[in-house]
Amino acid sequence: MGIGPRLDLRQSQSLVMTPQLRQAIKLLQFSNLEVSAFVAEELERNPLLERDERGESDGGERPAPDQVVAVVGHDETDLSRLTTEISVAGTLPSEAAAPLDAEAAEWFDRGGSADGYDRVGPGGRGGALDFSEDERGIDSLTAGPSSLREHLGEQLRLSFADPAERLIGAHLIALLDPSGRLPVAPSAIAEALGVALDRVESVRSRMQRFDPTGLFCVSLAECLAVQLAERNRLDPAMAALLDHLDLLARRDLRQLMDICGVDAEDLADMIAEIRALDPKPGAGFDEAPATPILPDLLMRATPDENWLIELNPDTMPRILVNQGLHARILARTRRGEEARGFLAEKLQTANWLVKSLHQRAETILKVAAEIVRQQDGFFRHGISHLRPLILRDIASAVELHESTVSRVTAHKYMATPRGTFELKYFFTTAIAGTSGESHSAEAIRHRIRALIEAERPDAILSDDALVAALRREGVDIARRTVAKYREALRIPGSVQRRREKAEMV
Repeated sequence: MGIGPRLDLRQSQSLVMTPQLRQAIKLLQFSNLEVSAFVAEELERNPLLERDERGESDGGERPAPDQVVAVVGHDETDLSRLTTEISVAGTLPSEAAAPLDAEAAEWFDRGGSADGYDRVGPGGRGGALDFSEDERGIDSLTAGPSSLREHLGEQLRLSFADPAERLIGAHLIALLDPSGRLPVAPSAIAEALGVALDRVESVRSRMQRFDPTGLFCVSLAECLAVQLAERNRLDPAMAALLDHLDLLARRDLRQLMDICGVDAEDLADMIAEIRALDPKPGAGFDEAPATPILPDLLMRATPDENWLIELNPDTMPRILVNQGLHARILARTRRGEEARGFLAEKLQTANWLVKSLHQRAETILKVAAEIVRQQDGFFRHGISHLRPLILRDIASAVELHESTVSRVTAHKYMATPRGTFELKYFFTTAIAGTSGESHSAEAIRHRIRALIEAERPDAILSDDALVAALRREGVDIARRTVAKYREALRIPGSVQRRREKAEMV
């Protein structure tokens, strides 16, 4: 066999991730906030893109949704009926449409503030140029909520006159964790500052009475003791109870009564006092306000007892490609291949972004409609009728890949008559039944909670009893699975529940 060059013809297939495909995949898995931020960046970079603000100034009329799907109610044998009405606001304008850019007279406000002028008052003096009048209202001068460290810093300046003690107090404030505790031992603080431990403890004990009471403590027991001392309720029995909080967590009331030297009634009163205290006194200051969930999809019942699903218009960015501006710039740019190439690139990017947003909206709506069809029993009868569902079921029904369905359901929320749920919520594993049918794991967890809440104080259900009760209802489940679900629901074991309900009686 000779060695030499030769020419072969081979045929192969490969998947190439183009920039447009990567953009479409990225937009599909974004939440509505991330999509809005991405579109805002593109609007700044691309002069051919602009927001479609039509419908926002039509008075009280609600803008038409981008896409609407009517999901018809079904029984177990009919899952195929589906009616869609699609009207996308992000399509490209036709050539016969009027130009979207503003007229020349709207570009420049002659004689206005953009022309170097400002309002002229009755006295002939400028309203804002000479700063002679402050038109801000008193509402704009109000101070915002102070942080925990600012709140404590004000009390520190009023409570300590010695500069050394102020320095120690400032160091203690800087070391506080979000709950108001000191994560460092006082001895380590004294060594770091080069002062005596007694002086650090003296400053710390005074600062523990700052508002809110119970800060600068190194343990939960000390935090509760400071609050009880402030209320003049720290007697020897209460101090003994605080020294054995682990027994209180296990609800070992009999041993606590022996240690504290009190009867059941006094112990119940002491436990009620402890429950009224704040175990994390610093947690309420620096908490960020909870961000409300803005659903991507809206679902409601129709008069004929079906379901109507629509994309939330408040979360769908509406953008248009300014074809008129592109045509005028192209007509004026008679020379320069670089300028024409830049313009062609921006036009292609704009068209791809509009197409990607359109495809994202259609895919989300298609997947959500199939989820509603599959989980129709949940929306009509509650969580006990939640069906087991996996990504493969939805992917095969809508003819998409499982990874695409996973991206669509991540960080997407739907407002339903039963509340706002993430689309991932409707996917649960299956638990086999005794008669061959399957049950949703979420429905089983709900049933375990209901059985425990309905148990009597003299008939506490163990995990084995829960298994027996579920098997009588047709659920074939193991004891370790029941224990795992119970722990996930943060429900204590039967021994601790028996102690708690015995105390209530």
